[in-house]
Amino acid sequence: MNPVETIPGESPVILAMPHTGLYVPDEVKASLNDTGQALADTDWYVDRLYQDLLPGATIVRATFHRYVIDANRDPTGVSLYPGQNTTKLCPTIDFLNVPIYRDKCEPDDEEIERRRAAFHAPYHEALKTEIERVRATYGLAVLYDCHSIRSEVPFLFEGKLPDFNIGTNHGVTCDRKIEQEVFETCTAAEGYSSVLNGRFKGGWTTRHYGQPSRGIHAIQMELAQSTYMSETVPWEYLPALATRVRPHLKAVLDGIQDMARNLASELRD
Repeated sequence: MNPVETIPGESPVILAMPHTGLYVPDEVKASLNDTGQALADTDWYVDRLYQDLLPGATIVRATFHRYVIDANRDPTGVSLYPGQNTTKLCPTIDFLNVPIYRDKCEPDDEEIERRRAAFHAPYHEALKTEIERVRATYGLAVLYDCHSIRSEVPFLFEGKLPDFNIGTNHGVTCDRKIEQEVFETCTAAEGYSSVLNGRFKGGWTTRHYGQPSRGIHAIQMELAQSTYMSETVPWEYLPALATRVRPHLKAVLDGIQDMARNLASELRD
């Protein structure tokens, strides 16, 4: 099983999808309890939701599930949200703080390292390769990290999440013009709510790669799943909702691409 799928494109924009994968190796699946095997914390249908919204964009997608190892966590295991509830590099609980492993079956340090080498590292090697390829072509690259989560997860945040949750680590990971373009597009979306650097400020992918001084801009979009799907089992994709939100996501991506091309032009000048 290839841990990563890559579709190279001809745009300065790269779409990263670390949490849409459903693959769980048999030996890992056998160690998960019923809660773990339900795979509830998937970024369900994110690849379908973004399909064809930005023709020519490069796509890098992890095929493995986040319960195997989380491709958007620091490989050293350091938390990006000190003092706040979150899940580990190799999660042992779900988003409701319920254990996902059978008794005494949680991965030890050796197993975590094995998974890091087999899954986490190849995903990021592919992502790095595409970032460098795109940057070599345009003089810059914009990494747009695609995520979604249930709109209400009390263990992780209070109340109901806004629809569009934009993360740039307070403007550190991308040019302010890109950040502002995305935020303005989201706030103009009628019937939807948005926040910039709220509960989700950008995960490890955004913070690790986002280096505007080197021509690498990164921004995370954490989309509330209530905007396009049912947030309860069986996690149905709801075309009526998805059809409404997709034009706004397209507007976001079109705006990022236009901004990236303008910045690239400025670099050439």
